[in-house]
Amino acid sequence: MATTIAGETYLGEELVSSLSQSGDVTMYLWPMRCLKSKIGGPTFGVDVKGVEVIRFDCHGALGHWHEGGYDKLGAGGSHVDFPEGVVEGEKQISWALSQIRDEGKRLLEEAGFADGAGSLDSEMVNSATAAIQAHLQKEGDLLSVAIERGLIEA
Repeated sequence: MATTIAGETYLGEELVSSLSQSGDVTMYLWPMRCLKSKIGGPTFGVDVKGVEVIRFDCHGALGHWHEGGYDKLGAGGSHVDFPEGVVEGEKQISWALSQIRDEGKRLLEEAGFADGAGSLDSEMVNSATAAIQAHLQKEGDLLSVAIERGLIEA
């Protein structure tokens, strides 16, 4: 499972959902991850047997995602910019969740996790991605809280 980083601040309640019947493939959400560099937003990703494979850092203008195996390649080796025009946090969240729903198996296979890809349960994936949207809604405007506390620069 993804681990928090010393010096970063995490606001809101973490959410973890299974994406496979075995529980070997999971998706996590940190509703507000505040980096040391004073940027942040929701971060979520997919783990296979405790290894983080895919990560989405929905941090607005500086948002990006990681493919190919986050733990295997490291943050720099797996870094990918969001597509052109996907700049706002809400658009990044929607785009990223659709990637997990529509391309999750392919992304896991390409990262070398064929067993994890094969065990993805589409109903569980749909439920987990909907749960992320609902959880973010429930957590409210954590971006304003982070800005108010000086954790993120507006």
